[in-house]
Amino acid sequence: MKALVLTEYQKMEYLEVEKPEISPDEVLIQVKACGICGSDIHGFDGSTGRRRPPVIMGHEASGVIAEVGTAVKGWNVADRVTFDSTIYCGHCRYCQNGQINLCENRRVLGVSCEEYRKDGAFAEYIAVPQHILYKLPDEVTFNQATIVEPLSVAVHAVSLSPRTINASTAVIGAGMIGLLVIQTLRATGYGNIIAIDQDESRLEMAKKMGADVAIYSDDTTVVTVKKITGGEGVDIAFEVVGANSSFNTAIQCARKGGAVTLIGNVSPKVELPLQTVVTRQIRLQGSCASSGEYSACLDMIARKMVDVDSIISAAAPLSQGNEWFSKLYHHEGNFLKIVLNP
Repeated sequence: MKALVLTEYQKMEYLEVEKPEISPDEVLIQVKACGICGSDIHGFDGSTGRRRPPVIMGHEASGVIAEVGTAVKGWNVADRVTFDSTIYCGHCRYCQNGQINLCENRRVLGVSCEEYRKDGAFAEYIAVPQHILYKLPDEVTFNQATIVEPLSVAVHAVSLSPRTINASTAVIGAGMIGLLVIQTLRATGYGNIIAIDQDESRLEMAKKMGADVAIYSDDTTVVTVKKITGGEGVDIAFEVVGANSSFNTAIQCARKGGAVTLIGNVSPKVELPLQTVVTRQIRLQGSCASSGEYSACLDMIARKMVDVDSIISAAAPLSQGNEWFSKLYHHEGNFLKIVLNP
């Protein structure tokens, strides 16, 4: 089969590789679409250390079942499916408590590190265990299904956050996840939604997708947010960047007794304004990946509760993958999501 392989850092090659063999509890999927995730871009240059060449990356994917293992039940050849990016064991204390994203034996598709290696979906075929499969509704296309994984990250973060009726929110970072957080907040009945970013085009997109106010991030951001909220700040701030400045903006935007949900994690460490957090009694909530929200997300897309088509900037053949990785890495164009089709 053909696959897009990270053969060395900053070099993707479209190569002939061996087709994966399936174990009894796995299915073989003919991949129809796979999105390029921000984590793939960080893997492209080796900055995360968790995508070591040679490896086939890719985990935001959909396709058709081509073969089923001997122990597989409830799935058939030709079923249209997507699948979780996380392979969880189902047996540890976290899986038993429904926290599959925190699984003690968690593996992620398209990751190669010291602990494990699992090729991903930038390929014509991928083998995955049956327990991470989800059937695609007829209304959801293969390309649209590539947004289920990032949408599930947004839905998970919103579901973890403390909520009051008509809660006000600020979303710091209007990239793809931020835009999906905004749409999730709007779809689930939140009140005033404030988008904060340093990209005017993404702020315009944020307003299109449900933000009431879009603010360009600068030294006056916190003052502006306080003015909009009657001097108090927002009930919940979502930090979707993962950098020191955006982290502190999120904390300063939260009202006394408010909350900050942390989604972004580009930087391994940030400075914590401890006295502000303690004296204003601000709750900090980390949000990791997703935990079983795929079915809800597929339903949201099928019902058009979220606009995923506007998130997809372009679709291209898998053979052109190296060109698109290079464009994204060098910030050539203001792209949100690129989908590759094998």
